[in-house]
Amino acid sequence: MAKVPTALVAASGLVGGYGVARWSKKRQLGGAVLAVAGAAAAQQWRKQAGGVAAGALTAGYVAAFAGSHPLAKKVGAWPAVFGVAGAVALASWAVADRRG
Repeated sequence: MAKVPTALVAASGLVGGYGVARWSKKRQLGGAVLAVAGAAAAQQWRKQAGGVAAGALTAGYVAAFAGSHPLAKKVGAWPAVFGVAGAVALASWAVADRRG
């Protein structure tokens, strides 16, 4: 079975979490998507890059989620979400995925 890159898992969690929250009008449901993807990515980060890197990437994931809110007021919701998802994906690839 092919391994899904953590960059894709993390970016999908941010984009999917926002999309689910927006379209379902249930923020908790979007938060669940965000949390499940974040936990899956963190588990893979730990296996691929170690605990310290996983902790840093997880903190980046949470910071990206939080940072997307004020950024959305400046550039719009979807551009903000795609921007932070891209940043998280790039960090994930650089720290964990390119090793494999």
